[in-house]
Amino acid sequence: MAGNPDWRPRHDDPLFILAMDHRESFGKTLFGVGDDAPDPDEAAAMRAAKRLIFEGLQTALPSVTSGRAGVLVDERYGQDVIAAARNAEPSVVLAVPVEASGHDWFTLEWGDQWLEHVEAVRPDYAKVLVRDNPDFDAARREAQLSRLEQVSDGLQEVGVALLYELLVPATDAQLDQAGRDTDAYDRDIRPALVARVIADNQAHGVEPALWKVEGLETVDAARQVAAQAKAGGRAADLIVLGRDAPVERLDHWLAVANQVDAFVGFAIGRSIWEDAVREWEASDRGQRAADQARRTIAERYLGFVAHWTP
Repeated sequence: MAGNPDWRPRHDDPLFILAMDHRESFGKTLFGVGDDAPDPDEAAAMRAAKRLIFEGLQTALPSVTSGRAGVLVDERYGQDVIAAARNAEPSVVLAVPVEASGHDWFTLEWGDQWLEHVEAVRPDYAKVLVRDNPDFDAARREAQLSRLEQVSDGLQEVGVALLYELLVPATDAQLDQAGRDTDAYDRDIRPALVARVIADNQAHGVEPALWKVEGLETVDAARQVAAQAKAGGRAADLIVLGRDAPVERLDHWLAVANQVDAFVGFAIGRSIWEDAVREWEASDRGQRAADQARRTIAERYLGFVAHWTP
C-alpha cells in the first residue's frame, strides 16, 4: 500500500475509501454533459471538482486516527488527484478503475492497453465494476466472467491487487417475488444472489483482494456473503459500498458490517460529496465557497469513519 507495501486492511485496522471514479454519471448529473462527451470547459470543470473533493479528504486526514484513508479515482478526470494521492501525508491508499463507464456489461476502459495503464499508474488496487445476477443471460455472463478472469490473471502478473465492486440488480421476476419492494429484495433475496455471483467468479479463477459489495441489511446476510468470499481458505476481505444511499441507510449498513470480521471498511462516494460539489458549482467559486465545500466533504467522510467501531 502507499507508504507501506506490507499493509493490508483488517477489521480492526480498516480502509476508508472516498470514491470519486464516477465519469459518465459525474458529467451528466452535475455538469449537464450529454453522451459522456464533455467539451473542454466541461472537462476542465470536472477535473477541478475532483481536485476539490480530494482536498476535502485531505482536510479530514488529520482526524483519521485509526485505519487508513483511501481514494478511488479515475484517470480520465482525476490525474491531478492521482498525483496528489501519491504525495499525500499521511499516506493515502490509491485505487483506480479499469472498467469503462456507463456499460451494462463489464468492458475495459482502455481496451487491450488496460494493463499498460495499470502498470503506469501502479495503484494499490485496480478496480472493476460489475453488474451481475445468476438469472442474467447465461452466454453473456460466461463472456463477462471470462473477461474478468483475464483481468484477475493480468493483475496477479504485475502485482496489483484487485478490488471487485459488485452490484446485483434485481430481475423483474425477482422484484415480483419481493412484491415489487426493493427494500424486501435487498433484505430477503439479494444476499444469496451476491454469494452465488461471488462463487461463480471464484469458479472462473477471479480472485479479488477486496470485494466491494452493497450493504447488507442483517448480520446473518453479511456473514453469508463473507463466508463465500473466504471459501476455501481465501484471504479476500470485503468493504461496503455507498450506492448513493441516504446517511441513515449507510449508517445501518456500516453497523451491520462492524459485526463481521471479514468486513474491513467502506468505499463511499456521492453520499459524501455530491451536494457539496453541486453547491460549489452554483456558487461564485471563490475561496469561501471552496472552503465550505472542503469542510462539508470532510465532515461527511469523518461521520462515516466514526461509525466504524469494531
